[in-house]
Order: sequence, then C-alpha cells, then structure tokens
Amino acid sequence: MPLLTSPFAELDLLRQPEQANDPLQAFDAADEYLLEHLAEQSPTASTRVLVLNDSFGALATSLAPHVAVLSSGDSHLAHLALEKNLVRNGLAFDAVPFVAASKPWQGPFDRVLVRVPKTLALLEEQLIRLQGQLTPGAQVVAGAMIKHLPRAAGDLLEKYIGPVQASLAKKKARLLIATFEPKPAFTSPYPTRYQLDAPHLELLNHANVFCREGLDIGTRAFLPHLPKDLGDARVADLGCGNGVLAIASALANPQAQYTLVDESYMAVQSALENWQVALGQREVTVRADDGLAGQPAQSLDVVLCNPPFHQQQVVGDFLAWRMFQQAREALVVGGALYIVGNRHLGYHSKLARLFRGVEQVAATPKFVVLKARK
Repeated sequence: MPLLTSPFAELDLLRQPEQANDPLQAFDAADEYLLEHLAEQSPTASTRVLVLNDSFGALATSLAPHVAVLSSGDSHLAHLALEKNLVRNGLAFDAVPFVAASKPWQGPFDRVLVRVPKTLALLEEQLIRLQGQLTPGAQVVAGAMIKHLPRAAGDLLEKYIGPVQASLAKKKARLLIATFEPKPAFTSPYPTRYQLDAPHLELLNHANVFCREGLDIGTRAFLPHLPKDLGDARVADLGCGNGVLAIASALANPQAQYTLVDESYMAVQSALENWQVALGQREVTVRADDGLAGQPAQSLDVVLCNPPFHQQQVVGDFLAWRMFQQAREALVVGGALYIVGNRHLGYHSKLARLFRGVEQVAATPKFVVLKARK
C-alpha cells in the first residue's frame, strides 16, 4: 500500500476493520492537503490542534510528534484505527488523546482540522460545540474530496465560525478555510426526537444517528416481526442505532437480557437515553464496539440486526458480512440471527454459507426479514 507523505511524516497506515487485500487506502488527497496547509502555518510543539472525523488516524498520527493534538469523532472504528496506526508507526497507542463525539472537549484550540463527515448534522453539532473553544485568530479548516463536499458545509462554517475562503482544487480535493470571529451564542438543534406509534415511544436521536428525523423503512419493516416469547434469552441488538429494535423487543419480553452495540458513540448515547426513558432502571448493557468483536463466544441466544451497507462514503457488503460472522461466533448452537435487508442485496445466500438454516420471516416489496439459525 502507498505511504502517506506529508511535511510532518511518512506513514504506513491501515484501514479498520482490516480486510485482506483491501483495495482502499487509509488516507486520501484531502488528508494530504490539510497537512500541507497546516505545515504552511509553521505550528510549534505548543500549538493546540483539534482533529475531527479522522477516519483512520492519518491526520492525528502525522501530527502527534509535532503539535499538541487531540482527536475526536463519532466512530469507535476510527478510534481503533488511530491506536493501531500510532503503534504501526513507532508511537505509543495513546500518544494522541481521543474524545468520543458524545463527550465535550477541553480547549482552547489554535487550529481545527475537520474531515467533512457524510452526515452534515454531525458537522453542525461539532461547529456549535467549538463555541468558547477557539483562541483569537484560530482557523477551522475543513477538507474533503470535491465529490463529497456539499455547498452546505461552507454555509455551516460561515454561520458558526466566521468568513470562509475556499482553496483551489488539488488532486480532486478542496479545503474550506474559516477564520474565527466571535459570534452570539448558538443553541444546538440536537438531539432531535420523533414519535413511534407501535410500540408507543418517543425516540431521541443525537446528531450522527442514522435516520435521525424518523424511523427508517427497513426498521419499520422489521418491527412487526421481531421474535416473540423469548423468556430469559440473552439478546443483542447489533448496530443498534437509537436502540429502537432492542427497546421494542424488551417491552414485549420482560425477562430477556439485552446488549446494545454500535460503532457510533452518538448512537450508543441515544440508545442508552432512550432505553432509560422507555424501560427505566431495567438492566442493560450498552457499548460502543467493533460490532460483536468484544462479545464472548456462544454467549447470546438471539441477535437482531439491521446491517449497514456503507462505511463513510464506501458502499459494499463487507461490514454486513463481518457482522454476520460475528453473530455466528457469539450465538449458542441453536441460537438465531434475525436481520432485515433490501431484497437486492441477496443476504439469504450469504447467510446460508454461515448458518445451518435460513428462512424468510416476512417480506415487503423492498425488504426481507430473515432468520438464520446456528
């Protein structure tokens, strides 16, 4: 794989989760452009730099030996990638402090480097949280490949930070450079909430939660067909989002034990808050993790999953396939994985390669609900 070469370092970087013969690299021209721009500012060891949404640690690992850098984002996989890539390049795994997007930062910062996230609500929330966190004359520099850089990103920078200058394009990447100017205090519009009729719930959603404004159609197709009469089964909601599948299941199965897992810190925060509103102090485990990688083998009876079909801007079934493998490992013999998926994704044949039996529980014109028994 090619090395990331910048004025700060030459790095050998891996993506997370690791994939054999991965054709994709762990950095792009927008990372290179951000690092070149910062180098032109001649930062010193005391320059405080906040790095946001650094998918695989390319920015923070480059900067670690040179400035006081803090990394923050909403991806547990990005945090894992940062730790692994620091070690891979001769640094301590904790050489760069990481703050989950669900937690506050401690500024002030002289420079902020932002990879523009796919969800602009996350960018907006992050820019609002920069209030009171910037030094006079600070710059907030957002970078992206041009094909992934919406006009609204510049509008948000202008609204919350100050005047924005767009760079020239370079290797199909562009920077938006915002110079901080004091503004009146803003109130965040996040979290948002929406109502669910069956079961009757109000669901809270922090800024980066998938389908934040309303129930996604896959989950809507899944909810009426969740398994019943689970007794005291050990159930995991894999890729839990705001927790709706687990909460609906738990309301119908008062003795079952639940574990909710997502790689998004804001999803986990939303799921825990929603669980507490719906189910009070009923015991639950909610954690940010690399799927079920941290789950002991044969420790679950049921796994519920509405699998993702993309990682950031990359579309594919690699993450879903990995989740199915993790579910199989975590389930007891005779345990079952229930999933919902688009018909065209062909999950039935994929599951049949891993599980003893696969049956279709329900179908709509667009979705299928499948049960795979170990």
